[in-house]
Amino acid sequence: MCQEAIRLAYVNAGCLGLIGAPTYPMLRDATQVALLDALNGNGIPYEHNKGNSTITLTDSGSRILLRSLDHYERLRGTNLAWFGVDELTYTNEAAWIRLEGRLRDPKARQLCGFAVWTPRGYDWVYARFIKAKDPGFDVVLAAPSENKYLLAQVPDFYERLRGSYDERFFRQEVLGEYLNVRQERVYHAFDRTVHTRDTALAKDLPLLWAVDFNVDPMCSVVAQIRGREVTVLDELVLRRASTRTACEEFTRRYQSFPGALRIYGDACGAHQHTTGMSDYQLMRRVMANLWQGDVEYRVPKANPPVAERVLLVNAKLMPGTQKPELWIGSKCQELAKDFEEVVYSPGAAAVDKRDGKRTHLSDALGYLLWEEFGDRPTIGERNRRLL
Repeated sequence: MCQEAIRLAYVNAGCLGLIGAPTYPMLRDATQVALLDALNGNGIPYEHNKGNSTITLTDSGSRILLRSLDHYERLRGTNLAWFGVDELTYTNEAAWIRLEGRLRDPKARQLCGFAVWTPRGYDWVYARFIKAKDPGFDVVLAAPSENKYLLAQVPDFYERLRGSYDERFFRQEVLGEYLNVRQERVYHAFDRTVHTRDTALAKDLPLLWAVDFNVDPMCSVVAQIRGREVTVLDELVLRRASTRTACEEFTRRYQSFPGALRIYGDACGAHQHTTGMSDYQLMRRVMANLWQGDVEYRVPKANPPVAERVLLVNAKLMPGTQKPELWIGSKCQELAKDFEEVVYSPGAAAVDKRDGKRTHLSDALGYLLWEEFGDRPTIGERNRRLL
């Protein structure tokens, strides 16, 4: 994308072009970095005005605007010779339409709009450019094996990713296939005959308790982790229960456990009030009196995006390696029903929560998995490329 942008900037010398990304962080951390690398790598002289996010090619007089596309109405009024969009499938279609309307610089030698993307199901990009084959555009579908530069540096790059994603997401994100990853079932990777087995409490491992705070039912799961494998041992589904009741029931079942206890859960539990104080404040007070051993709380300041949490659960159920890393005990019947019955809302990507009995146990488990295996933001900047 950046090489094409540079080419168009020279073809349309002295004109204005634009490079856009779905959000400002994506623009700053990925798209802009790649463009500056391309300019520097080719020895192209330029000036970068960080204040107004503009790059000027000093030998041709062309200017390149760097813009996030989440507030696309701000794109009105700008005459462009060309534009390029990074990660088009994460961009609102209205932003693309606004940019097309700006493609009208009378001094331009080649008016052109283009974009790059990874398939994201049968979205508007698929409908417009793949299925309908918009006659004003050509589409190039690249296979991952064509990236010879990457494979020369990291020959097993794609196999590494296969172990991190569930099979369908691997086929979409890595192999670039068009699939409907948002099929009706949210936890499509679950198979009761594969993932359910007899389990036993291991006294040499910490006990993990993940809670989804809800008055009716109050739901939680009990699990242990060995290496990358997660075993869900038990579930607590308590009707019309309080946080205190859940603590008492958990302690009744596991008070003889000799090891450490870790508690996970919904970040909103620090703010919600099913009783007179926040759920975690009450839980800390009650467990200090009930539990004899050490208790560690692993609760995030904010919940992960639902889509990423769901993806992680599916990836643990069935990674691209086809070797499950998540098992549930035969007594966890309600969790199994969650995996089998939780669906997406009709015509939307949101999880359907109309059934009050569903989603709570799978949510609780998802919070635990995210804390242990989810992506973590990198703190600070690095002054070198990762690859």
